[in-house]
Amino acid sequence: MEWLSIVILVLTFVTLLLLGVPVAWSLGISSFFTLLVTIPVLPASTTIAQRMATGLDSFSLLAIPFFILAGEIMNRGGIAGRLIDFAKALTGKLPGGLLYVNVIAAMLFGAIAGSAAAAASAIGGILGERMDEEGYPKELGAAVNITSSTTGLIIPPSNILIVYSLASGGISIAALFLAGYLPGLLVGFVLILTSSIFIKKNKLPAGDAVTFKDLAIKFWRALPSLFLLFVVIGGIVGGVFTATEASAIAVVYTLVLSFAYRELKVKELPKVLLKSSETTAVVLLLIATSMSMSWVMSSENIPQMISDFMVGLSDNKWVILIVINLILLAVGIFMDITPAVLIFTPIFLPVVSKIGVDPIHFGIMMVFNLCIGLCTPPVGSLLFVGVTIAKTSLTKVLRPLIPFFIAMIVALALLMIFPEISLFLPRLFDLV
Repeated sequence: MEWLSIVILVLTFVTLLLLGVPVAWSLGISSFFTLLVTIPVLPASTTIAQRMATGLDSFSLLAIPFFILAGEIMNRGGIAGRLIDFAKALTGKLPGGLLYVNVIAAMLFGAIAGSAAAAASAIGGILGERMDEEGYPKELGAAVNITSSTTGLIIPPSNILIVYSLASGGISIAALFLAGYLPGLLVGFVLILTSSIFIKKNKLPAGDAVTFKDLAIKFWRALPSLFLLFVVIGGIVGGVFTATEASAIAVVYTLVLSFAYRELKVKELPKVLLKSSETTAVVLLLIATSMSMSWVMSSENIPQMISDFMVGLSDNKWVILIVINLILLAVGIFMDITPAVLIFTPIFLPVVSKIGVDPIHFGIMMVFNLCIGLCTPPVGSLLFVGVTIAKTSLTKVLRPLIPFFIAMIVALALLMIFPEISLFLPRLFDLV
């Protein structure tokens, strides 16, 4: 009966996806059909509805709509432009400096807004025209923008790390946030290294000379934006407020800053609220239906069966981790990151716990793995955002993307082999 449940769950979910049914509805419908194996129609439908409601009944989830709103305000409030100016000043006269600027600005923007799509849209929109003017290959600029935007999901504050905390049964959000810093810097480093290879190959132009005075001015203009990072993360780690309270503070801070910069008008607020509400609705519906599927899998003992099967494959920790990472890379190609985290965390977390992998380390590794899927067809959301912003085609961008994919996989391997990259800061603050 248990194997029948797995077959029905997988077949209905995959079939619905192939038919073009949205992921959220596919999750809920496949969960409903799986329950029909053991209970009648009315109790099954009631149970799914109940599990969707209880899945959203979490105080920590309130942080997601607030961080989404803060990211949308930042996107329209002139904050991205000041971060880009500061990143330009840091790169100085380096050849091909705009590629470095893209990576550094994405990391800074991600460290404040926590949104990969917002980073790709804001930074790509501002830097795209400048790259065209200076003769940068359009597809190369798009590839750097797409891949560097993933740092916004690793460097805190990150909505997807909050989702992982929920799916894992309540792992400390503060610990996860701290664990994301060094991996985020690692990703940025390998992308900068890969960019330097393209810069030499294409003989890209050098940037403008920057004096120390210019650097100081750009830093001063960006400082109020960067200060939000210390307010949010410092407050959470210091125990001053929770992640949810920090997200509300982030909204107020970005709103005041955007009005102070005179980039955001009061009449634009309804559009900002509507856009963030649309994004929030999509994310929360995915979470609700994913939680119903997680409950169905748990009730049918599916995670335990898969855990026993995988542990039985090998007693070698590295073999199991490699298999899990390969599965997640494949999953990321076809599934968005939020449902993937909610579905596969209850499946793989018991497995890695048995082989001695820290759940915080696994969470960062899992999120980064699935970030790679955001840059791949056919459902990679960042890929389509980046291509649209750059006004180019998917087929043209794929070729320069491949070296960046390889660089990110190398970073993933390093993250898997050296868990201290994730765990050093949480240990430093006694959160592990």
